[in-house]
Amino acid sequence: MFPVHFASPRAFRQAFHHERAGSGCEVAMVCVHGWPETKRLYHRVVGPLRDAGFDVVVPDLRAFGDSGIGPDGFNDVVSHARDIHALVHDHLGYGEVVLVGGDLGGSVIQEIALRWPEWVDRMVLFNSPLPYMRAEMVGLATRADASTRDYFERQGTDAEGLISELTSAEACRNYVAQFYGPRNWAHPGKFSSSDVAYHVEPFGDPRRLRETFGNYESAYSSQKRVEQPLYGANSTTPTLIVFGTSDRVIYPDFDKMAEIVFARHRDPVRIDGCGHFVPWEAPERFIELTLGFCRRG
Repeated sequence: MFPVHFASPRAFRQAFHHERAGSGCEVAMVCVHGWPETKRLYHRVVGPLRDAGFDVVVPDLRAFGDSGIGPDGFNDVVSHARDIHALVHDHLGYGEVVLVGGDLGGSVIQEIALRWPEWVDRMVLFNSPLPYMRAEMVGLATRADASTRDYFERQGTDAEGLISELTSAEACRNYVAQFYGPRNWAHPGKFSSSDVAYHVEPFGDPRRLRETFGNYESAYSSQKRVEQPLYGANSTTPTLIVFGTSDRVIYPDFDKMAEIVFARHRDPVRIDGCGHFVPWEAPERFIELTLGFCRRG
């Protein structure tokens, strides 16, 4: 689809797309995937974003897709955030970025924006975990359906037991395929069987799949975190909030919660008929919203 580049600024081989607009742009649009995703999540939007005048960088997080496994055993949000800063700022040399992300990628870009606020021009956030601000969020539906949480608890507390059941490439891919179908993350019908096969294909290695569970483990154990994330309210970064409303794994009031977390937000946009995987499920609308928010002048 797009050329895959590799760099190792953090002692592992990180894969990424780097699509340049004409002679290049000083600002990179950095699109960060979640779990169980890879850079393929953005394949329907990379070309149009590039053609609109942005240099587009789409990395595979450590242990995902074409990237290698991190050398230090950590797979938490802070590790991913540092990886991306090292890749895009230190290696590629961009002095300013627009961050795009959802799911785990949404947590990662929130961390980046808090750690390096002067580096981040703005942020596009969709269907992502959010910090819970108890007093401010009274009365909101801040918890997803409890029936959707079993995978999170299993991956976070029994990763070894789970991976012992997934000993073949077929078993790994079948496990991941659930999240594109019967678990109701996506809007019904948005992923054909060939779409599902495309997105689960990179998850056929049990060892690498096991590594991707590390972020869930970090939610339960401080020993799985390189350090505590900054995770919290953001009063600095201009943020576009996009909500695929068919998603059953994210908070029902995601959009209202995000308005509280991000002081400099654009009024949230709800996309009906779209679930968790917004850039794939609603690419035209996603492109329209992102460019409308990010265009200058």
